[in-house]
Parts: sequence; structure tokens; C-alpha cells
Amino acid sequence: MPYTTPERAVVYEGGSADKMFALGLTDHVLGYVMPPANPPVSESPWAAEYEEIAFLSDDLLNRELVVDANADFVVAGWNSGFSDSRGITPEILDTLGIQSFMHAESCFNYPGFPEQHTPFDGLYTDLERLGQIFGVEDRAAELIADYQVRVASVQEQAPDGDPIKVFLYDFGTDKPFTAARQVPPNDIIRFAGGVNIFGDVEARWTEASWESVVEAEPEVIIILEYQDQPAQEKIDFLMSHPSAATIPAVVNENFYVLDYNEAISSPRNIDGLEGFAEYLREYAESR
Repeated sequence: MPYTTPERAVVYEGGSADKMFALGLTDHVLGYVMPPANPPVSESPWAAEYEEIAFLSDDLLNRELVVDANADFVVAGWNSGFSDSRGITPEILDTLGIQSFMHAESCFNYPGFPEQHTPFDGLYTDLERLGQIFGVEDRAAELIADYQVRVASVQEQAPDGDPIKVFLYDFGTDKPFTAARQVPPNDIIRFAGGVNIFGDVEARWTEASWESVVEAEPEVIIILEYQDQPAQEKIDFLMSHPSAATIPAVVNENFYVLDYNEAISSPRNIDGLEGFAEYLREYAESR
């Protein structure tokens, strides 16, 4: 069914909002839902755009909120916004006459209609599709072309030699939660000249074991920065964790902090790539 041009969009998390803002669609956004993990919107490159729209909730996305806001469009990811268990899915919203848009990157395991994209290609796909929905195809094409040039520039500057082994630490004490093949950090790591030690796992965010991390001997650890779980607390945990004591990245204190909104599907993935790539080049030169 074709979209009618939305005028009262509700966006969930920074990635959804940032895609709309980057396309110049702020006037079509009613408000945003921002759970506690997201860093303050005042730190966003689009802080001024956030000021123009309503803050609706710091809870998870839910049907009641969307209906009460009289939304005509909802932008979110699968299992990071839309959810069977919470009763808010595109199919359910269809029955309420509310249009929806799901991040392509998150559709890797969407029931019945999975989509296969590398994470950065998922970002480009979303911008292209949103451009079509809102009639801003030229703006979308310009953004995609600019991002692709920036990614190519990073790849050209990647360190020589074997890829540097990288582990992303999201959270978790008994078992670490980390990034597998289907999320943006995997592309950030590989485009920068590294290799994600869990990049061969066909999943999005996934649970691992400390034993497997130790065995992989990563030289660099990316720490995700949450507002409610500061990166320094995670670094302190790794530095004091007996199982992590022999990991080269821990021994040498090679930690890189990645902003939460640079790790979820967002135009800020490109910023995250450029920042990490600079760190990895400096690390490679100092080895």
C-alpha cells in the first residue's frame, strides 16, 4: 500500500530522529521517544531540531503513546522499538490506520519478511526509502553519495597488514553482550581496517562468553557509551575482571569509546566510523 505523506511522525531513539533530521524533514515530525540509554539530545548534531519537536516519553515505544499522540507515522527498528511482546508492530499499526517505517538494518530476522543488508547499506536504503515517502529523493541521494565518499576515504587510509582484532563491549558481567555481523559497528570496524572478533556470527546484538573473548585476543576494545551506563564504569569493570586480565586490549588499555547513537543505525554511523578509524590508524602506527 502506498504511503500518504506523513505529517505527525513519532520517532523512536536517536537513529530514527536523525534520519528524518538529516533529510530536512523536521516539520513532519511530531515528537520523539528516547529511552534512558540514549545520550542527551543536547549533545546531538541535530540538537536544534530536537528543540523544535516534542519529547513524548523516556519509556519504550508502545501503542498507547502513539495513539494518544495522534501519530500518522512511526519510525523504529525491529525489537528496538516495534515488538510483538509489547503489542506494537507495523501490522498492528496498520489496523489503526497508522503508517510505519522499520529500519532495514533491523529486519535481518524480521518474522516472515526478513531483509538482508550489510548495516551501512541498510542506512542508505532507509534514506532512499524515506526520501521517496516524503518526496525528497534528491536530498537523500546527496546524503548517500556524501556518506559513501566519506566511507571510501576511510577505507583508503586503513592500516596496512592484517586487520586489527577488535571486540565491542556493549554490557554484561556474567556474559558480555556484543556486536555481531548485522549491526553498524561491524561495518565500522571492518571499514576502519579492523576485524570484529564476532563478525562471523549471523546475528545483530548477541551474547558471547568471556572464554571466547579471551581466546580471540583482541588488541582493541570498543566500549559503547550509554547515558545510564557510562563507558568509564565498563572500562573499570574490564580492568578488574579476572577473566579479562590476559586480553591484550585490557593489558595495554586500548579502549575506544563509541557513542550509542554512532552504533545504532543512523547517519551518525559515518561519524563513528571516522572517529574509530582515526584511533585505529594511530594505534597501528604505535605498535
